[in-house]
Amino acid sequence: MDPLILSRIQFAANISFHILFPTITIALGWVLLFFKLRFNATGAEKWMDAYRFWVKVFALSFALGVVSGITMSFQFGTNWPGFMEAVGNVAGPLLAYEILTAFFLEAAFLGIMLFGFRRVPGWLHTTATALVAFGTTLSAFWILVLNSWMHTPAGYELRDGVVHATDWFAIVFNPSMPYRLAHMLLASGLTVSFLIAGFSAMRWLWGDRSDEVRATLRFGATLGAILIPIQIYAGDMHGLNTLEHQPAKVAAMEGNWETQGNVPLVLFAIPDQEARENRMEIAIPSVASLILTHSFDGEVPGLNDFVAEDGTIEHPPVAPVFYAFRVMVGLGFAMLALSWSSVWLMRRGRGVEGLPRPWIYAFVGMAFSGWIATLAGWYVTEIGRQPWLVTGVLTTREAVGSVTGGMVASTLAAYLLVYAGLMTAYLGTLTYLARKAARHDPLTPDVPKPDAGIRVLQPGE
Repeated sequence: MDPLILSRIQFAANISFHILFPTITIALGWVLLFFKLRFNATGAEKWMDAYRFWVKVFALSFALGVVSGITMSFQFGTNWPGFMEAVGNVAGPLLAYEILTAFFLEAAFLGIMLFGFRRVPGWLHTTATALVAFGTTLSAFWILVLNSWMHTPAGYELRDGVVHATDWFAIVFNPSMPYRLAHMLLASGLTVSFLIAGFSAMRWLWGDRSDEVRATLRFGATLGAILIPIQIYAGDMHGLNTLEHQPAKVAAMEGNWETQGNVPLVLFAIPDQEARENRMEIAIPSVASLILTHSFDGEVPGLNDFVAEDGTIEHPPVAPVFYAFRVMVGLGFAMLALSWSSVWLMRRGRGVEGLPRPWIYAFVGMAFSGWIATLAGWYVTEIGRQPWLVTGVLTTREAVGSVTGGMVASTLAAYLLVYAGLMTAYLGTLTYLARKAARHDPLTPDVPKPDAGIRVLQPGE
């Protein structure tokens, strides 16, 4: 019942639940704006139907994101008082900027976006949608500024163990911020593209052949096909930045124990941290060096460089970082294969009808793949920072509060129970909305069959 481990698990559970919903709303706001602009330009009802369906998903996701975010913020005081005591002079203003510039903007125009379609002029409703979309992105910007600063702190000085800001420009635009921001925004776009394609494919399997479903399935697949190669490139740039500033994390991601050149790309292994080796390793020679240094014989840092003379381990736990990284990358390449092949089949065939049935099922199965990839990426990022909470400034152990293990365990159990219920309700609601929309497809109306005991009038009677 170690309070440190339990507090870390509790915060991980909270942020894992919370991050799912901003991951949807950040990009979905812009997708809704696209749907609205297409409707304004063409007058095609399919785009307005898509807007009406997905704005409900946005509203539900936004509500859960706000609630879980408030809960998470309280833990700074209850579980991690040392964090705000040490770096509150930087973290406090950044969190305040997020509320003042982003949350208020979203809250002010969300009502118009959700309920004002027939109550305000069309231009005002479109403007409200654009401002809410901008607000979600601005919120992500400030949160990622703080998170990036915790990884690559800059623009500060320490006075008696307390961080004081000296250069706000350096704090905001710290060395890893541009890469993390781009990586997260693209991850949000991919999450939404496969969510839209997945639920559209589900409605297609339920017999919905409406123009809306055809448009949204094609849109989701096409958006995914556009974003995934950009994300692969952005991920590579982010990896190079991480290699420069957090080499221990990269060593854990690669499962590399010795600093050397010609490092293989490990496809699979079972890292053994006690023996300082990989078991059952399957690898491609020299490819990790090529990816990280753009040279086959480039030197890659090893985990053994981060063990102190007294045996103290100064690198992150290897196994969770190693496996989470492979989950993220594996899903990325699955997204690439499915989206590109689907776009090619739709262009070659007759639109959505050109997709073989296994592809439709694949989209349903990949509907929440963005969530899984995002969580895996966050685990790589956050676990890979250990033992630091703020790199070089504050360790996780120094920031934890004096709460008892039993207290943390009981609240953790309560959190998990509530989150399991909320997640069940959320997924059930999305499925209900999709099934309800499929039943009301005007091209396949749900007309009840007459009972056998009732005589149907014949023509002329």
